[in-house]
Amino acid sequence: MNRKKSSALLQQFLFVGPSTIFFILIMIIPFLLGLYYSFTNWNGVSNKIDWVGFDNFVTIFTNDDKFRSSFWFTTRFTVLGVILTNLLGFVLAYFLTKPLKTRNVLRTIFFMPNVIGGLLLGFIWQFIFVKGFAAIGNATNLGFFNLPWLGTKGTAFWAIVIVFVWQTAGYLMVIYISSLNNVPKDILEAAEIDGASRGQVLRSIIIPLVMPAVTVCLFLAISWSFKMFDLNLSLTKGGPFGSTESVAMNIYNEAYTNNRLGLGTAKAVIFFIVVAIITSLQVRFTKSKEVEA
Repeated sequence: MNRKKSSALLQQFLFVGPSTIFFILIMIIPFLLGLYYSFTNWNGVSNKIDWVGFDNFVTIFTNDDKFRSSFWFTTRFTVLGVILTNLLGFVLAYFLTKPLKTRNVLRTIFFMPNVIGGLLLGFIWQFIFVKGFAAIGNATNLGFFNLPWLGTKGTAFWAIVIVFVWQTAGYLMVIYISSLNNVPKDILEAAEIDGASRGQVLRSIIIPLVMPAVTVCLFLAISWSFKMFDLNLSLTKGGPFGSTESVAMNIYNEAYTNNRLGLGTAKAVIFFIVVAIITSLQVRFTKSKEVEA
């Protein structure tokens, strides 16, 4: 019996041990170090690290207008990004599960923006907003293309939202397509025989049955939106005048531009707690809406 137990433990260690060790080294230890640095005034370079307790957190909540404004920008961006990305992803998935001859080609086209790296995508769209739209505006004289898309607070905000939705909707589309294909056909046929309209079928049958996919997609969209950094950096660099600076960029600038890694890490800890609470509540709420076929 002891030999069997020892053999089972050895097998578990061989299969699970390496991944557990790497997880601890790559995730757990850096996270704990980050918690420690958030209570110090370390500049990220010096060997001198002074313990300051909760001073960093007090400074953030009482004397850091930039962090509060970046949090407000990120919150507004997240709300719009999550709603628009999921709506577009679901609409694309709904129509691309229909018997269209070009649906495989269209799926590939809509998914392709997600393959392009965020920084590269941001620079491409920066050229489109600055040069491409201006050329179209001069040729057509349409006001939409003549807007200073990256030059004002309002238009720069919407520019980032547009690029984010364009990039991520295709990924969520794939998840929704997989879920829609798993909706039992006999239930849909029974609803059609009973005379239910397409809107009634969508609202009362399809949406409740794809709620597991909604849970996953909302979770992904919320985490992507809150953590958005690469598009922010390549499109606006937080401008104009810091009006589009996301929390991720604010943390980066605090830690590596201002050389206040302790304060930047304290902001990251607050950010982590807020995102963890929001995503946990979202998962709990949407899971309560899930039904079985």
